[in-house]
Amino acid sequence: MPETLLVLLAGAAAGALNAVGGGGTFVALPALVAVGLPPVTANAASSIALVPGSLASAWVYRREVTPVGSTSTTALTTVSVIGGGLGAGLLLALPAAAFDAAVPWLLAFATVVLAFGRYLSRAVSTVLGRPVGMTSRTILIGQFFLALYGGYFGGAVGILMLALWGIGLGLDTAAGNPMRVTQVAAVYLSATVLFLVASDALSAPLLLAGMLAGAVVGGFAGAHLARRLPARLLRGVILTTAVTMTVLYFLRAG
Repeated sequence: MPETLLVLLAGAAAGALNAVGGGGTFVALPALVAVGLPPVTANAASSIALVPGSLASAWVYRREVTPVGSTSTTALTTVSVIGGGLGAGLLLALPAAAFDAAVPWLLAFATVVLAFGRYLSRAVSTVLGRPVGMTSRTILIGQFFLALYGGYFGGAVGILMLALWGIGLGLDTAAGNPMRVTQVAAVYLSATVLFLVASDALSAPLLLAGMLAGAVVGGFAGAHLARRLPARLLRGVILTTAVTMTVLYFLRAG
């Protein structure tokens, strides 16, 4: 019972964090490892458990999703689904050590871009005398690699998405948050299909069910909270999450 309560609370926190700013994997994964699941199994189980919470958040945001630049939502979601599935396949087929070592640096890059991306975009626009903007094809290529990463590991994939859209299109963090939630849900859903079939994530059904239930509640409540936060405050929450996760991942890698 104490273990189930721990993963229930961790699931609620992870679901809320994903809805507000991203980074729920960093809460869910350690909790499952702490109760005895092997890391790869815990990673697969956390992805499965966070899907319903992500879908609950996406439902709350369904009327506020706006396209990323000129890229259609259908195309972006299709790329997220394909990349998420392939990334999950890599998790099951390859050792995680090399990729895990790169995670802190990816997060550090994403945090810097989130913090200064809009200012950098404006500065470059001033120098060039025209707006900075990635083409639809470039956005889709970038999204594919982020979805691949999301299916493989998942940590802060939403933060990396906001970073890409911010530097490439100057998209405001608060404006992009509904699309971030939707695309993270697509990545997790695709990865989950493979994890359910090919991993041993169902070996601890009680723990999985506890985290899943918590993530649904946290994701639904977190999305409602994020919708009521002022844009400046929401950006601050997301940046704080990004900085915190970057520091924690560097400490974990060390």
